[in-house]
Amino acid sequence: MLTRRPLLGLGLAAALTCTAASVQAQAWPTKPVRLIVPYAAGGPTDVVARLVAKKVETAIGQPVIVDNKAGAGGTIGVDAALKAPADGYTFALAAPGPLAGMPNLMKVPYALADVQYLTLVARIPAVIVVRADAGIASLPDLVKKAKAAPGTLNYGSAGPGTSPHIGAELLRQEAGIELTHVPYKGAAPAVTALLGGEIQMVMVDLLPVMQHVAAGKLKILAVASASRAPQAPDVPTTKEAGYPGVLMDTTYGVIGAPGVPAEVQKRFRDAVVAAVSAPDMKEQLLKQGAVPVTSTPQEYKGLMQAEFEKWKAVVTKGKITLE
Repeated sequence: MLTRRPLLGLGLAAALTCTAASVQAQAWPTKPVRLIVPYAAGGPTDVVARLVAKKVETAIGQPVIVDNKAGAGGTIGVDAALKAPADGYTFALAAPGPLAGMPNLMKVPYALADVQYLTLVARIPAVIVVRADAGIASLPDLVKKAKAAPGTLNYGSAGPGTSPHIGAELLRQEAGIELTHVPYKGAAPAVTALLGGEIQMVMVDLLPVMQHVAAGKLKILAVASASRAPQAPDVPTTKEAGYPGVLMDTTYGVIGAPGVPAEVQKRFRDAVVAAVSAPDMKEQLLKQGAVPVTSTPQEYKGLMQAEFEKWKAVVTKGKITLE
């Protein structure tokens, strides 16, 4: 009997630990929740995150604070989220870049296996955009101009390995043209650079360019999606413009750190799904150029795995590096 007492003690300790964790999960949330955005304020990820945060905090009864941690193609913010205490008070709203793009370009400071996928939130089609006064009427016109002067057209991105970078590389490969990449620290700075004439093109999410298109300052040449954007029904898709392989929808989703109690993950996910599914939220997202979409954790994970392989092929073929 004496030899069994340590085992009984261990079993009791484990039971108490599980009970404490369960009680903590049931009490969640008792303080504000942080939602990390791995990009600069004002960009599409930031705008979507703030809309979601405002709706979710009403549901959970605690503030949801958006925390912008930009840099290194989104990996700094994702790393902060994955290494946060596993108490359910830190999540992130991520784009595919740090989950599918950057891991093909560098050794990221986190393990992809640690990513806890909760749900997708929105899909935003990428659009190929130029200044309205550039004298470029269509995507074939842009390609023609690029072929006439190889390497002289500059395009901006939200940083190496981000969706705007990989999307433009897809266009370059599909059209057989030479373009010069100019990286910025987010989509918003890239759009600002286009407005200022520093670059001649961006392939970026629809959201950050809508107001400038409406103001007549920018022109969308094509939507890099399988279907036309509901917010720009007169703009052709890349397939309709003759480049069917140029597809780059950006999907945004909520992720968490490993070790967060499953019950807490579920409660936060349920709040996010309810927020995105609300009619008023759907309307707001559509106004911002996004298409509302939710998913199971498994569906979200599977999509990112497929994106990883897609981006890997583009990076390999294009010999893309961070240099």
